Amino acid sequence: MHSQPRALVIGGSVGGLFTANLLRQSGWRVDVFERVSETLTGRGAGIATHPELLDILVRCGARVDDSVGVEVPCRVVLDATGGLVDELPMRQVFTSWGRLHTLLEAQLPAAQYHAGWSLERIEQRGETVIACFADGRRAEGELLVGADGLRSTVRAQFLPAVKPLYAGYVAWRGMVEEAEISAATRASLMDRFTFCLPPGEQMLGYPVAGPANSTRPGDRRYNFVWYRPAAEDPDLADMLTDATGCRHEVSIPPPLIRRDVVARMRRAAENLLAPQFAEILGLIREPFFQPIYDLESPQLAFERVALLGDAAFVARPHVGMGVTKAAEDALALAEALHGARDVPSALRDYERARSGHGAKVVARARHLGAYMQAQVRTPAERAMAERYRTPQAVLRETATPMATWGAP
Repeated sequence: MHSQPRALVIGGSVGGLFTANLLRQSGWRVDVFERVSETLTGRGAGIATHPELLDILVRCGARVDDSVGVEVPCRVVLDATGGLVDELPMRQVFTSWGRLHTLLEAQLPAAQYHAGWSLERIEQRGETVIACFADGRRAEGELLVGADGLRSTVRAQFLPAVKPLYAGYVAWRGMVEEAEISAATRASLMDRFTFCLPPGEQMLGYPVAGPANSTRPGDRRYNFVWYRPAAEDPDLADMLTDATGCRHEVSIPPPLIRRDVVARMRRAAENLLAPQFAEILGLIREPFFQPIYDLESPQLAFERVALLGDAAFVARPHVGMGVTKAAEDALALAEALHGARDVPSALRDYERARSGHGAKVVARARHLGAYMQAQVRTPAERAMAERYRTPQAVLRETATPMATWGAP
C-alpha cells in the first residue's frame, strides 16, 4: 500500500458519501463514482432519523442542528373517517434523503465526486483493485467499496445468484408542499407521525423540511408512504409496464408510470383512507411506487472489495433503518481499515462485524411487514402478521431505534 492508499467508492448516494467522508478521515484518498450524470440532491423522499444516524453525520463533519429535519412529538392512528384511533407519545426527527445528500456532499471536495461513470466490471491484481467503466475509463486503488444500492453492479459480479426477493406489496410515495394542504388537514397531520390502517394495508405520513430546507410551519413538505399488496403476477407486472408496453425490471421511473395505474391508486385512496390522507394523494402531481424487496448477501468481503448499505442488505422500510444502516456500515468499514496494513484481513473483520446486524434488520422488517404481503405463505408469516397488524403494534414498533427492539 502507498503512504496514502486510494479507495474507489462505487455509488454516489448517501451510503457512498458516508463511506467517502469517513474513509477520508481515516487517511484514505477517496474517489466516488456515480452512474447517473445529473445531480442526485433533489431525489428521494422522507427519512426517519435515529440517534446513531445523527451522530455519524457529525463525525462526517456535517452541521446537525434544527435545520436537519422536523421533530414531531407523537404518533397517531386515524380511522377511515379521519377520527383518532390511538396515540403514542414518541419524539422523532424526520428529514429527507435530499437534505442528507446535501449535507454529506458538502464535506467532500468536488473533484473527488465523479458523475456519469457506469461501472462495468472489477479486476483484482495483487495489491491493486481496478474499476473498469462502460466508456473504457479505468480507476485503480487499494480498496473498492460497492455502495451502489439494490441493483448493485459490484454485488452482481461477486454474488450473481443473490437477487432481490419481492415481498408481495408496493409502496406508493410522494411529497406535497405544506402551503397546498387545507388548513384542517394541516392541523391534523403536520405535527405528528400519522398512520391509517385499511385491512392488509398501511398508510403513513410525516412532515419534512421544505424546498429551501426550511422547517418553519407553512414552508415544509408532507411526505407519505402507502403500502399496498400486489401479487407479482399479474398485478406488479402490470404496474411495471409503461404506456409503450415495455416491462421494467425491479422498478419503473416515475414519469413512465401509466396514468391508469395512478388513477386506480387515487380512487382507492378515496375509498380506503382517512379523508386527510385522501386529500394528500389528490394533491401529489407525480406519485411513484417502489416494489418492496428483501435482500441478504451471504458475503460482504471479496479480497479488496466490500459491499455496503443496500448493496449488501435491503430491509423493508418499516424499520426506518436503510440510511442509518448504511451510515453504520460505513463507520464500521472505516474503523476496520483505520491503520490497517492488510486490506483483505480488515475487510473480513468488517464482514464479521456487519453481517449479523444486516440479517437482523432484514428479519425485523420482514416481521413488521408480513400482514401486507399479497400472500402469507407459512405459519410463521401468519403469526407475525397477526402480531404486528394492530394499531398499538404499528405505533410501538415502526421506525424505532434498534436498541428498543424486542425478540421477534
